[in-house]
Amino acid sequence: MRLRCAVLDDFQNVATEVADWSPLADDVEVVPFTTHIPDEDALAAALADFDIVVTLRERVPFPASLIARLPRLKLLIASGMRNSVIDYAAAEAHGVTVCGTASSSTPPVELTWALLLGLARGIVQESNALRGGGPWQSTVGADLHGRRLGLLGLGKIGSRVAQVGLAFGMRVSAWSQNLTKEYADEVGVHLAGSKEELLADSDFVSVHLALSDRTRGLLGAPELALLKPTAYLVNTSRAAIVDQNALLTALHEGRIAGAGVDVFDIEPLPADHPMRTAPRLLATPHLGYVSQANYATYYGQAVENIQAYLAGAPVRRLP
Repeated sequence: MRLRCAVLDDFQNVATEVADWSPLADDVEVVPFTTHIPDEDALAAALADFDIVVTLRERVPFPASLIARLPRLKLLIASGMRNSVIDYAAAEAHGVTVCGTASSSTPPVELTWALLLGLARGIVQESNALRGGGPWQSTVGADLHGRRLGLLGLGKIGSRVAQVGLAFGMRVSAWSQNLTKEYADEVGVHLAGSKEELLADSDFVSVHLALSDRTRGLLGAPELALLKPTAYLVNTSRAAIVDQNALLTALHEGRIAGAGVDVFDIEPLPADHPMRTAPRLLATPHLGYVSQANYATYYGQAVENIQAYLAGAPVRRLP
């Protein structure tokens, strides 16, 4: 009897198209789930008859309580080589092998700039006005050249965002708790003296930090109050780094010029979530990693992981 493999959160219904799953045809039945399963009870019921689960990024938690309710589960594959919502100890205790895949930093870099440029030039507002018979030129765009781009985080993604900013002629600063002047100099950016200095001086602020106990809530109401009223904030990292209520207040009260957000405290966003209707907000449904090349890698390597597991030699094991 063939094993059963669930592919979670395949919203675009492309998982079986962007990669070749045919090598598994004799051994594995692949079942995509095109809608999100929101709670543990529903997940336990939906996945009860599956031996393999492919999960997308960190959208679906796999705590010990869920793993214990999936007695058939033997292989769990996460896209990317880092996943903070899987209980690895519980997986090991229940005999579940956990594997990951490669993930490119290029798509989130590109989306960061799509959001930043969209905000700066009022792209959505102007496009909607043009297509809807509205006013001809209703906004005055914010310039990038000569303006200060402040980066919270200068890792693999942040450093590449910095290079684009420099190419636009921006003055780029960066700060994080572990960032050194030597590395900032190597990237070619200014090391801000403090988080507060970076926020107060920047015309555009972009978040590129990993979520941890140190970064959770890093930008709350006091920090957002340091931003210029003409400043823009972009977050393509993790929602919990920025206090969502404080951000909503700043947007509604016009304390900042706008925000570009790709990550949210609840995903997918409920229909009545206040982020859907906030003013001065350019929002996208967590598209940072969503690209043809990344999906081909995720699902292509998921196939490889399954083949290796069936051969008794798992690859790309996590953590």
